Amino acid sequence: MTGHATLAPERPAPARHAAPLAAVPSDRLDLWLVRAPQGADATALDRSDLDAAESHRADSFIRPADGLLYAAAHVALRRLLGHYTGRHPADLRFVREPCPGCGGAHGRPAVADAPSLHFSLSHSSGLALVGVAAVPVGVDVERLPRDETVEVCVAALHPGEQAELSDTGGRERTELFGRIWTRKEAYLKGIGTGLSRAPSEDYLGAARDRHPEGWSVLDVPCGPGHAASAAVRGPAPRVVEVRTLPGAWLQGRPYDRTAAPALPAR
Repeated sequence: MTGHATLAPERPAPARHAAPLAAVPSDRLDLWLVRAPQGADATALDRSDLDAAESHRADSFIRPADGLLYAAAHVALRRLLGHYTGRHPADLRFVREPCPGCGGAHGRPAVADAPSLHFSLSHSSGLALVGVAAVPVGVDVERLPRDETVEVCVAALHPGEQAELSDTGGRERTELFGRIWTRKEAYLKGIGTGLSRAPSEDYLGAARDRHPEGWSVLDVPCGPGHAASAAVRGPAPRVVEVRTLPGAWLQGRPYDRTAAPALPAR
């Protein structure tokens, strides 16, 4: 797997295990798509696993749809990480790793007391993406921008990326910008700086041999209207699968550790 991820067939959601799972293999990247609940699914979303800060944040969005996606994404994150750690989702405690630039506690998010597990979360306009790996990982998903947004943002990119975009137009240009931008954000989240590092510093265009050394960047299939990417430290994972969490998996209380089928075989 060298440049893109493969969308796996729809499969059941992972089981809620009572015991910790084996460590994520170093050659595997698990990617989970989460779509914003609609209709009855939105009403049935179980937010009981969220902590007070997450619940407050979900309720603070101006647009209810954005708050609903945030809540669904964080419920999904907690329940997925609960599988990988064997812990109850509500008991997970998140911390920040040291910033690679200044050493402050605002680097990559991490699960406290789970040093061998790495994750990343992104959400945008009705769609969220969770990445889980044994090595530092960053993911990003973005709604494809309008032409005028591309015009405004292209100047912030690496000169090589700007040159590639100048050779395209229309829908192709919008999609190319989406791929470049999500690759860039995934990489910057992976290294722990986020956009505090200038987007112009790193090349994430079509020439993959020019991508940042020591990282593998993958395009993630996510359907029309969005672009998504993942970045992992080290060589490209041997196994990359993209799965969609069923909306029903974000419902239900109390938390049941035995109701669902098992995680994909590793």
